Amino acid sequence: MEPNRLQQIAAIVRQAGLNEQTLAVLRETFGDTHFTSCLDDDVGNVEPVHRDTAFNVYLVDGREHCLKLTTDLQSATGVLLAQVDDAD
Repeated sequence: MEPNRLQQIAAIVRQAGLNEQTLAVLRETFGDTHFTSCLDDDVGNVEPVHRDTAFNVYLVDGREHCLKLTTDLQSATGVLLAQVDDAD
């Protein structure tokens, strides 16, 4: 995954918000990348590759049998968009 793509993804989510419609647009626009979402509190003690006001971006490595979070752009096959709670 290219750093430019991460910036494009973050810009789309920042503008449209993190919701099912935005995920559908991302999946259509970046068809070779898997997208999923959750609450940031559900992620655990992993640092995001991008922090934003309302969401954080994590990378997913799905090349092996089990999915795992990664910070390595070259091994990323997916993106996890995590909604940040205003109280955090």
